[in-house]
Amino acid sequence: MTAVDAPPEQTGPGQAAGRAVTALALRQIGRGALVVTAVVAGMSAVAVAAHRSTVKDPADAAALEALAGNPAIRTLFGEPIALHDAGGFAVWRTGTALAVVLAVWALLAATRITRGEEDAGRWDVLLAGRLPVTTVVARHLAVLIAASLLAGTAAFAGLTAAGVAAGGAAVHSAGLALCGAFFAAVGAMTAQVFATRAAASGAAVAVLGISMLLRMVGDGVAAVGWLRWLSPFGLTALARPYDGNRIWPLLALFAACLVLATAAAVAAERRDIRDGYLRAPSGRAPRMRLLGSVQAFAVRRLARPLVAWSAGVGAYYLLIGVLAVSMTDFLTGNPHFADLAAQAGFAGLGTVQGYTAALFALLAVPAGTFAAVRLATLAADETGRRLTLLFAQPLTRTRVLTAEITAALGGVIVLTTIAGLATWSGTQAVGAELGLTAALSGAWNVVPIALLCLGAGVFALGWAPRAVAIVGALPAAGGFLLKVIADSSGWPAWVGQLSPFAHLAAVPGDPVNWPAVILMTAAATLATAAGIIRYRHRDLRT
Repeated sequence: MTAVDAPPEQTGPGQAAGRAVTALALRQIGRGALVVTAVVAGMSAVAVAAHRSTVKDPADAAALEALAGNPAIRTLFGEPIALHDAGGFAVWRTGTALAVVLAVWALLAATRITRGEEDAGRWDVLLAGRLPVTTVVARHLAVLIAASLLAGTAAFAGLTAAGVAAGGAAVHSAGLALCGAFFAAVGAMTAQVFATRAAASGAAVAVLGISMLLRMVGDGVAAVGWLRWLSPFGLTALARPYDGNRIWPLLALFAACLVLATAAAVAAERRDIRDGYLRAPSGRAPRMRLLGSVQAFAVRRLARPLVAWSAGVGAYYLLIGVLAVSMTDFLTGNPHFADLAAQAGFAGLGTVQGYTAALFALLAVPAGTFAAVRLATLAADETGRRLTLLFAQPLTRTRVLTAEITAALGGVIVLTTIAGLATWSGTQAVGAELGLTAALSGAWNVVPIALLCLGAGVFALGWAPRAVAIVGALPAAGGFLLKVIADSSGWPAWVGQLSPFAHLAAVPGDPVNWPAVILMTAAATLATAAGIIRYRHRDLRT
């Protein structure tokens, strides 16, 4: 018999299966993709509006460029490009932050819907069908890349709707989209290399951290500016939107995305299902540490993620401390620049206390997100049936949840303490006047916002367990965005007051706002109580 093409009835089911896998991936990431897309579009448009209220004449533009040219500012926010143009200002003010937001979402979504689903056993029946694992991984990755392209398109729409030139907006939005696609491919690749979702996510986050560090060093130290070519964030900056609109860096980033995505699909074909290329030794002795109680088990589950988060936060705030003298000396000698910095959203940078207070406020975002992620992990373990034997013991759900809450709260304290110690160490290295007590008090000042995130996460665990991460991170990430947008867009004052960040005192320069601390702590306690009560009475997710 001669080979003939497969009849339609044989190829049709395979095509239908492929479409079903694509629809599954869309369903899994749809809500998060829409949120990220809205944030990217909104922040891009708001930054353009902020430029028009900040830069009113050529002198202001020149002063702002001189401010942004300071090495400390370049390291933190990137190389200033075309700040006289509203589009160039928007790229400098929000470009790196939006790229990081999109990258973090893409890599975590990639590990969640690939390695996470496979590790939980939900791919067993799927992979027993017509589609090989290579196709399944490739389709999931294609959906994530499409979501990144959608976010880039939203940035373009936000910028052009605000009235800036379309050419620079196209280059900037393409860079954002490629950053998201690159880290989606990174997440998919680590999901093939590592046998667990936690390890895959940790490795992908490490790649992101190294990429960001290369960009910061390359921007801050001219002699090693070539390091930016090794980072996707650096490549998007080298495209120079609104100042040359270079295409070559974006083509290099596109090639890296293509190679990495192809490698992830090929790697999936060459491994066993529910396994990775790197796995824990099967013959090692059992590790019994911290298994004697529910509380100790919660600490054991917390330890590795806390080490990774602490390393990233500590490195960033060590850099903040090292740059303190460079920043404050420049602004002290140029008071007009300090005024412009305040209008651009960086108030109080002229003193070491004001500088550290402004940047300590940002600490609430990773600290609150950390608390939310820990509770989201508990929800995921419940759904993945990894806690079945634990719940079968003579233990109440309240005891289990209370242990996790206590561990997460302890993690927040450790995280903020490390940030304070790192900042103090950096300032001491350069001779800046910042005491250890002042540094720690500034870092601990954001704990009430982290408590709000913890309370919101517990509330979501009881009432909406599928949305624990989003709801839990809302007081920190959402509150920060609300304050920035309200301040930049001239919204009524009461809108900005809805953000918990509006009630943070500028510690260590100012005393703690104790009424606000008490109110936020009380709100967090009520939300936690409501979540615990509901968690006790709802069915377990199986």
